[in-house]
Amino acid sequence: MPVRSPAFPLPTVPVAGLLRSCHPLPAAAVTVFAAVLAAAAGRGAAGTALTAGAVAAGQLSVGWSNDRLDLRRDRAAGRRDKPLATGGVPAAAVTAAALTALALCVPLSLAAGPAAGAAHLTGVAAAWAYNLRLKGTAASWLPYALAFGLLPAFVTLGLPGAPWPPPWLTGAAALLGAGAHFANVLPDIADDLATGVRGLPQRLGPRASAALAALLVLGSAALLVLGPSGHATPYGLTLLALTAALLLATAGAPGRIPFLGVLTVAAADVLLLLTRSAAQATPW
Repeated sequence: MPVRSPAFPLPTVPVAGLLRSCHPLPAAAVTVFAAVLAAAAGRGAAGTALTAGAVAAGQLSVGWSNDRLDLRRDRAAGRRDKPLATGGVPAAAVTAAALTALALCVPLSLAAGPAAGAAHLTGVAAAWAYNLRLKGTAASWLPYALAFGLLPAFVTLGLPGAPWPPPWLTGAAALLGAGAHFANVLPDIADDLATGVRGLPQRLGPRASAALAALLVLGSAALLVLGPSGHATPYGLTLLALTAALLLATAGAPGRIPFLGVLTVAAADVLLLLTRSAAQATPW
């Protein structure tokens, strides 16, 4: 018996629009950062892949929920770079994608062990709290600091004996997360204020937020360089000098340039972790 075509075409979801709605660049950067931490800590290929999968699922859920919850504000601000705001992807599809990614994040996180899973899911919950409420408060920086600061714990608590990461590594990750928040918000401050979003960067203004972003990220790099041994190697000193120069050059730049500068510094930090773990029997 022949199968009839439906009277109405089935809805399709534009894959490109869905991908753009997940904040792909930050999601990829955080996932790579977590994977490098796992590899440097000796989690092995399977453990590193599991870490990356859990973090990727969490980041996708956060990115999609952010755009979905900001839909009205993005439309009011005329955001042409947001597929949801322009009608390029259905809101229901983004909602379903966010919830699916969140559902996958839970077992993937807990597969690393109960303590490790709890650490990562606490970070994901903090990011969702930012999207749901804290984005418009003076505590907008806190979910970023908490979520990033718990990433090293997610990695190390999955090791035999479930050790906590060293304080300098937790501090460096937390400072990097807070700095990324201030840098990421910079180009949207005017639109945010117009639509009622008053997080800490919006309250401080662009100039102060740019300076604070640079100081936080520089502090993160300094902890990575000085934390393990208390003194800087020639590579570490070079990294700090280049970090300071890059942040100084990009802090007052327009658009997403300050945020890209933060990502560049994060990539240098990742390289530092890799070189250190390659030179030592234990990475930290």
